[in-house]
Amino acid sequence: MTVDEDEDLATGRTRAEREAAGKRARRRLPREALADLAPRDGRPDALTLIVEQERSRLPDLLALRHGRMAESPFAFYRATALVMAADLAASPGTGLVTQLCGDAHLSNFGVYGSPERRLLFDLNDFDETHPGPFEWDVKRLLASVDLAARAVDVGARRRREVVVRAARAYREAVREFASQSSLAVWYARADVDDLVDVADDMGRSAGRRTREVVQKARRRDHLQALSKLTVVVDGEHRFVDDPPLVSTLESILTAQEAAQFRQGIADLLTDYRSTLSPDRRHLAGRYRVVDVARKVVGVGSVGTRAFVVLLQGVDADDALVLQAKEAQASVLEPFAGPGRYAHHGQRVVEGQRLMQAASDAMLGWQSSPGVDGVPRDYYVRQLRDWKGSLDLSEARPAGLERYAAVCAWTLARAHARAGDAIAIGAYLGGSGVADEAFADAAHAFAERTERDHAELVAAVEDGRLAATRGV
Repeated sequence: MTVDEDEDLATGRTRAEREAAGKRARRRLPREALADLAPRDGRPDALTLIVEQERSRLPDLLALRHGRMAESPFAFYRATALVMAADLAASPGTGLVTQLCGDAHLSNFGVYGSPERRLLFDLNDFDETHPGPFEWDVKRLLASVDLAARAVDVGARRRREVVVRAARAYREAVREFASQSSLAVWYARADVDDLVDVADDMGRSAGRRTREVVQKARRRDHLQALSKLTVVVDGEHRFVDDPPLVSTLESILTAQEAAQFRQGIADLLTDYRSTLSPDRRHLAGRYRVVDVARKVVGVGSVGTRAFVVLLQGVDADDALVLQAKEAQASVLEPFAGPGRYAHHGQRVVEGQRLMQAASDAMLGWQSSPGVDGVPRDYYVRQLRDWKGSLDLSEARPAGLERYAAVCAWTLARAHARAGDAIAIGAYLGGSGVADEAFADAAHAFAERTERDHAELVAAVEDGRLAATRGV
């Protein structure tokens, strides 16, 4: 299946034809072969890929990125989607293409508010979204499950059970979606109550924190962002300098450069409105830019250009905080080929809209030159819109198993929205053959990640890589 064959789904391929496509994929890649992991002979090692990727990033933030990556194998994994993409591309594939998240690890699932003000659970990071073989997302998710289980000292036998259960949850969900109408799949979503129910198996402290995440998510909106990030000066909010996590423009640029860049961001937001629907364009037009600051986000994203933008309406009580985040080429693109969008901000936004049950009302894209005059692509969204994620650092195996299964169901729903669930379901079949093979692959990727992480820690300790810890 090619990147553009999703058009065929709307032009008459029958259920039997789609099932046949899934069965043909078994001849290309028997399900047992999903376990295969290609050796790295003749290819760049993980550290080489990491350093090469960082050439386009802000140099003053790289030590912070390395410090966050060094914290644990799971933290390292969060920042190395490129490394895994290289490994996946070198391994045999099914050829069953859908829109991929591109970085579908456990920490990239969470709760957020829909435009209708419902609290949803879904994938929530699409920086690497791109069309590709469905199994790449599944392997990325399952390897993160294996690593998360290792982090809480789950033994090898029980750890495999957790991973196999998540693989089975994906397979059974995608086969169930294959039996439903396209409209039913489109409306399917994970209720946040399911997440709260999972908390009962997380353990007392982990379960309490899970409930707190859900409760706090409803308070994580623009008003909370304003109280945490800004002060009022002469009747207008202004960002507070809190380096290195939040840096005002005046603290990192000359006065002239700061004024130039602030105007560039204001122009970006004016132009970005054209990517919104007319009603949301009207809403955005009620606000003007009053301040901009650079903000460090995530682990893997550290070093890319991300800015918080403060907008104000009629007075200081009528304010909105947006995030403009640089969108570079997906790490999948060198291996899966170019996608249909030349603008990487649009790639992120369209992929998110396709895969999520509901997306941020203010989600859009545009380009803007930096102070160096280089034009860069950005996507724009609300900074906080009831967003929250689970802390799995003390999860018990039963709770981790259930949570991983919810994430796997959510990923299957996203793939079913964007691709051919009938073909994928037919390929995976009704037995557990694929589940076991996926678990073998997850184990192999986790082992490789632990070795790569150890190499990064050694590079930090002997001074080859600068690192700032604990931030």
